[in-house]
Amino acid sequence: MQYSDTISGIKINIEAIDITIGDAIKDTIHKCISRLSRFYDKIEWADIYLEDKKDKKTQQKQVSIRLGLPGKDPFASEYGDDFHALLTDVEGKLRRQLENR
Repeated sequence: MQYSDTISGIKINIEAIDITIGDAIKDTIHKCISRLSRFYDKIEWADIYLEDKKDKKTQQKQVSIRLGLPGKDPFASEYGDDFHALLTDVEGKLRRQLENR
């Protein structure tokens, strides 16, 4: 599933591998990107990659986000069992990278 949207002037591209994401996950993504954009106002785009590896017993889900900024693009990824928690973790990692700019 691929999904694109624009929030506060930021183009969001979501690629969900072999899964369909619901409105709750989309809402969590929007909130995550909105919080990051308030923290750092030069974000041009965000590529979000979601995958659910059902063949694994633990840490089945993966979330990766790359932010498009002038200069080097911040990237963070996390594995676990809950997309909402993983998005929060990845948001924290990206925020720390943005603090160091």
